[in-house]
Amino acid sequence: MSTFFIAGTDTGVGKTHATCTLLHLLRGRGNQVCGMKPVASGCMETPQGLRNDDALALQAASSSPMPYEWINPVALREPLSPHLAAAHEGVEIRLAPLYEAFERLRGMHDDVLVEGVGGWLVPLSRSLLASDIARQWQLPVILVVGLRLGCINHALLSARAIATDGCRLVGWIGNRIDPAMDAVEENIETLRHQLPAPCLGILPHGVPPQDAAAHLDLTLVLE
Repeated sequence: MSTFFIAGTDTGVGKTHATCTLLHLLRGRGNQVCGMKPVASGCMETPQGLRNDDALALQAASSSPMPYEWINPVALREPLSPHLAAAHEGVEIRLAPLYEAFERLRGMHDDVLVEGVGGWLVPLSRSLLASDIARQWQLPVILVVGLRLGCINHALLSARAIATDGCRLVGWIGNRIDPAMDAVEENIETLRHQLPAPCLGILPHGVPPQDAAAHLDLTLVLE
């Protein structure tokens, strides 16, 4: 069984898109897979309770429908950093309930992909960071790099922070979030040279996850 933490160089770089693409790739190998978004802010009120678009996308891309509360145990209303959204609701985010949901999903699937929230060091509380999920659960990390101006700096800083926290960066995915980015191939080549992990693929702009899966290769991280 494989479990990975999907981190991002920042908010809005396409972590969910990359995670859904990975789920489709693994499903194509015949695996039973599930995505998880332990903490999500910016959730909408529905008759079923608070729901987050990213978590719903992971639920839809998984092999079989799992209870939403397992996929997204902490759903917060305001589109803010989780520690602020939680404080406004009088909620304290703790890892133990998140891990219980993770263990249930892990016991029922070949692969579980855990998507982070924001960047590597986003606070979940005064004493907890998003990175603590990967660190305490001992999950190998796949970094999603949003390909836009400034991405090299963000990617290298993220990789350094991942290593400093004692986590293992096993690969990175480039996501073409800015189709008009200048010198994109040169930037990608720089990232290939500078990042201390292999590139697992480059996701083209505007291609849905089920089709974008052909652009990724997990051979190196699944061996």
